[in-house]
Amino acid sequence: MRVLGRGRNRRSWRNGLVAGCVAVASTVLLSACIDLPSLNRPDIPEGIPPGAGVPQPYIDINAPGRTADKMHAWAEPISESTGIPIVSLQAYGNAAEIQRQQHPECGIAWTTLAGIAGVESKHGRYRGSSVAENGDVSPPIRGAQLDGTKGNMEIRDTDGGSLDGDPTHDRAMGPFQFIPETWKRYGVDANGDGVPDPDNIDDAALSAARYLCVSSGNDMTVAEGWEKAVRTYNNSMAYVLDVRDHANAYSINVRF
Repeated sequence: MRVLGRGRNRRSWRNGLVAGCVAVASTVLLSACIDLPSLNRPDIPEGIPPGAGVPQPYIDINAPGRTADKMHAWAEPISESTGIPIVSLQAYGNAAEIQRQQHPECGIAWTTLAGIAGVESKHGRYRGSSVAENGDVSPPIRGAQLDGTKGNMEIRDTDGGSLDGDPTHDRAMGPFQFIPETWKRYGVDANGDGVPDPDNIDDAALSAARYLCVSSGNDMTVAEGWEKAVRTYNNSMAYVLDVRDHANAYSINVRF
């Protein structure tokens, strides 16, 4: 999940979308957009790890169907404040709750997942894509061909084009910008349809949570573990700070 981060003055309050792709790919996918907030906007905290935000509710993570739907009442007011789509928020809360119940030692917060997805794909809305009620993102979001040009690492095709649609080189996929090789290792089903899909934000959020927890050494509650995990996603300090700023803004229910 490696991205070329862009430097940014965090006090400029820019709604920066930084390009991204998962695990070992480096590509420029997203363009920045600017959102000027009201003058009475609160200061965004600067802590690492970012604030955990409004705690997601306990749910039965083993219930049939899309368990993220059980996050609706929790997600609705946060969506109104932050501008994050409700379905995307449900996915982040669902993934964080699954990890909390199954791997409490990791301590990943939904705000970190929201920060990464905000930077990577504008929560599944990059270039006009939208997120359906079941979490499917369409049209599918694809990064640049990883052919070794324009600063990208060359990654020759690893999936026969079956996942990313490219039979010659890999491309980053979906709202969390996984490359096929990483998806095949960490991809899981989270929306209850039985099929791990990088273009489904439920599946991608839980897969990203699993990847981040492993990369952090299973402790994202401390600065060292959190930064290590995000750097594994993209080894760029500019990227780390951008994710931090997004996540901290969401932790106090502020748009970014």
